[in-house]
Amino acid sequence: VQLQASGGGLVQPGGSLRLSCAASGATLDWQPIGWFRQAPGKEVEGVTCISSRDGSSYYLPSVKGRFTISRDSVRNTVYLQMNNLKPEDTAVYYCATDPVVYYCSNDGWRWNPDFDSWGRGTQVTVSS
Repeated sequence: VQLQASGGGLVQPGGSLRLSCAASGATLDWQPIGWFRQAPGKEVEGVTCISSRDGSSYYLPSVKGRFTISRDSVRNTVYLQMNNLKPEDTAVYYCATDPVVYYCSNDGWRWNPDFDSWGRGTQVTVSS
């Protein structure tokens, strides 16, 4: 399956963006999906995931309550709604699935920290 993240942009602190992760080649319904981000000079961090089974999700503590991950099976797309954005959310955002994301549940998730072929991603810049 091929994934492409889009929807990034420049937004002021407190603003909102919705990122899209569009899939081609296979349905996303049966795969765990994760959103990741990499800020300049920092390592990739896992932001959130949604499971393949029951829609369970897990969030990085710093984004919990502000970000929401969801699926649209008709459009074969996963979204990341980001509200109350902060300057520290500035990063390139990527989406990924198996074999990068191993599993996802309400209690946590596991993903491959050695993966380094992230593709283009979508830039999110939060600045006044």
